[in-house]
Parts: sequence; C-alpha cells; structure tokens
Amino acid sequence: MSWSDLERLVADAESSPALQQVLRQCHSRQELLRTARQLGYRLTRADLQNAWLEHHNAAEAQGATGLT
Repeated sequence: MSWSDLERLVADAESSPALQQVLRQCHSRQELLRTARQLGYRLTRADLQNAWLEHHNAAEAQGATGLT
C-alpha cells in the first residue's frame, strides 16, 4: 500500500538527517518520487497529491477558525 509507504517515508525523514538531506535535493515531484522509489518506498503521484490536499485543507480550516 503506497499511502503507508508515504507515512513511513515521512517518519523516517523526521528521524534521519541524512534522509532529510537527500530529499531536500529533490527539485520536483517527479524527482522526489524517483528518489523515494530508489530508496524502497512505493509512492505514486496520487499519494503526493492526496497528501498535499490534506495539508492544504487542514491549513485552510485552521486559518478559518483563527479568524473567528
């Protein structure tokens, strides 16, 4: 399941400065996907899109509650 691999990648990156450095060198979504796959994470474009949408929606919801 690729969504679980995305969660695993995030958790691994949070605990590994070396992995953070590798991921910082990615300059596009395609490069991030390619790098993650080379490292053994089975990610898809849809995983990244869904994660971005979740993050974006959460930020909007938090901003909306901060305005009241």
